[in-house]
Amino acid sequence: MPYPHDPALETAPRTARRELARRCQAITDARWFALTVFGVILANAALLGIETYPGLVTEWRHWLRLAEHACLVAFTVEILLRLAAHADRPRDFAKDPWNLFDLAVVLCAFLPVVRENTTVLRLLRLARVLRTARFLPQLRVVLVAVARSLPGMLSFLLVGGLVLYVYAMVGWVFFGRHDPEHYGSIGRAVLTLFLLMTLDGIGDAVHTGLEISRWSLLYYASYVLLASFVLVNVLIGVVLTSLDDARETERDELPQRSAPASDDEDGRLLLERVAAARRALDDLEADLARSVGRPVDERRPLA
Repeated sequence: MPYPHDPALETAPRTARRELARRCQAITDARWFALTVFGVILANAALLGIETYPGLVTEWRHWLRLAEHACLVAFTVEILLRLAAHADRPRDFAKDPWNLFDLAVVLCAFLPVVRENTTVLRLLRLARVLRTARFLPQLRVVLVAVARSLPGMLSFLLVGGLVLYVYAMVGWVFFGRHDPEHYGSIGRAVLTLFLLMTLDGIGDAVHTGLEISRWSLLYYASYVLLASFVLVNVLIGVVLTSLDDARETERDELPQRSAPASDDEDGRLLLERVAAARRALDDLEADLARSVGRPVDERRPLA
């Protein structure tokens, strides 16, 4: 008498998904696949650059459009393979932010609103260039570091804005009448001091200021010391700290990316082996029962 609930019927689709995921993952993890996708990304970037030349666009319009469609097909095939590589564990696909970014970039290209807007379509194609970070670990670390340094950079901008405003007001008070071109208003003063933050033209500014007042030397010296040296070094320190944190996180996540998949695979294999062992024991019990000539209750659990 057969089981009313056959476990083999449930494991068949799972086995098919695991086999599909295994084959697609073997493709996506191959070096040639990464190099091919990286080459398509560079080709897409080159096409964007070529389209800035009107003469070439007019002469090669058909071939450029054909090449752009070929790039879109290649990106679509790539994201489908990556999705199929996670057929047995779809949640793991969403855990990687780069997978979500790639999926969004590809899907947006098929939206009617995007395809009808040339400007948005070009910006979307430009976003594909950022996908090079997926295949360049060092670039990925730098991008993560920049993202993590944003809170510290906001604090830096607030402090820098306060320093600029204070010095701009002082500059307007002292130099507004004599140098209205650079300090005639608070806006002109802020723009002048912002450009002086890079020390470009600081010599001319000091000479002009000395003709107005000797105190201008103290004004510019304190501003250069505070804005160009202290604040800029603080900003560099924030970015470097975030860069170290991003490198440590990248090193910690590398062994964990493959761990969940291997644990799930081991768990599935163990369940399959337990189910196979149970079926073998049931068959053995049935054979023993027939050999002694007594009926067998196949639904009776094993002792």
